[in-house]
Amino acid sequence: MAKLSGKEVKTLHQQYVMQSWAKSGSSAIPVERAEGIYFWDYDGKKYADMSSLLVCSNLGHQNREIVNAIKEQADKMCFMAPAYATEAKSLLAKKLCETAGADTYKRVFFTNGGAESNENAIKMARMVTGRSKIFSCYRSYHGATLGASNASGDWRRFAAEIGGANGFVKFMNPHMYQDGYTRGVDDKECTQKYLKALETQLHYEGTENVAAILMESIVGANGVIIPPDGYMEGVRALCDKYGILMICDEVMAGFARTGKMFCWQNFDIKPDMITFAKGVTCGYVQLGGVIVNEKVAKYFEENILQCGLTYSGHTLACAAGVAAVDYYTEHNVCGHVVKMGKILSDFLDKMAEKHKCIGEARCIGLFAALEVVKDKEKRIPMVEYGEHSPVMPSIMAELKKRGFSTFGRENNINICPPLIITEEELNEYLPILDEVLTWVDETYCD
Repeated sequence: MAKLSGKEVKTLHQQYVMQSWAKSGSSAIPVERAEGIYFWDYDGKKYADMSSLLVCSNLGHQNREIVNAIKEQADKMCFMAPAYATEAKSLLAKKLCETAGADTYKRVFFTNGGAESNENAIKMARMVTGRSKIFSCYRSYHGATLGASNASGDWRRFAAEIGGANGFVKFMNPHMYQDGYTRGVDDKECTQKYLKALETQLHYEGTENVAAILMESIVGANGVIIPPDGYMEGVRALCDKYGILMICDEVMAGFARTGKMFCWQNFDIKPDMITFAKGVTCGYVQLGGVIVNEKVAKYFEENILQCGLTYSGHTLACAAGVAAVDYYTEHNVCGHVVKMGKILSDFLDKMAEKHKCIGEARCIGLFAALEVVKDKEKRIPMVEYGEHSPVMPSIMAELKKRGFSTFGRENNINICPPLIITEEELNEYLPILDEVLTWVDETYCD
């Protein structure tokens, strides 16, 4: 491949690439290399990846154990069709069921990414139950394919609704801070209110028509929204009461991100299906899938699974997955995340106390977000939902200018660094966040 300069890479990107969630022709930083928690542009500027890119590079960049597994597999066999068994695919399926709990979870259907995982979980739920409706939250994102988009709650679903897909029903999930509640004080009241509203809506849609409730175990891109105590258990109880399948979307929150291998393990629940992607290979090769419990597995032992993808269980991707899953367990990544998460959580709590522009800090493991406000007392967000404002992009640009790379949505700053980050690296880069928040206080707050 020709060696291009950074300027040439940037120019070709602007001329030929259709950039997701942006107007074509948008400028992009040309990245030359990445390692550990860092990446570098062609001018040699170093950026700390404080969002694990799109919360997928859980084990950092160029993890040698994953890279070597891909190289080994590439030398032997890059790809085999889904109808054939391969060592990497068979082994990864077994490891994933064991990680989720082999007493409950029996089989895996592999996809190419998170959207396809949710798309196929929706299809399976409809086949297993014979019902059509899928309930999902307004505060959510499940992917950009037709079904996953229609299940998503944020504005990124709108294009998919033109012509649309049938049977998707939204309900409002709790956001304690924006709803005026205090965490640790009002959990019971908040949970009861939202569960009652959900059960009422289920009745109005006809409980006998509802195939599944699809939820992110903890809402990710829309602000790391941690549910009040008892809420997830209450949703599980409603599913059991009315014969509805519970699908937990673990695409972003899974694979040690919260200090548990799967985020739903923070709650006293067992979903019927678990969708995953991102952290299973840390993005090195595209891979996703659906882990199913015994009930769903048994149905498809007796009935044909009407789901299929050319690259289902892609050989290179599964080899990367085996190496990544082994790394999580052999290096006790969950234990490390709990320790680093305490440092991150304590720092973010201080930011919420110190800065006028921060209403709340939310953190579980290395999954965190800051709620940016223009009026702290009244809990008025810096940017109202659906409002097009240059404020949040300017905050992200200021962080990136100082070598702190992350992303946000609406009025949130997400902080989700690679799970291998050290205490020294946190202590080096978190002060940059403090500096930028001081700038936000002075620039945007009265």
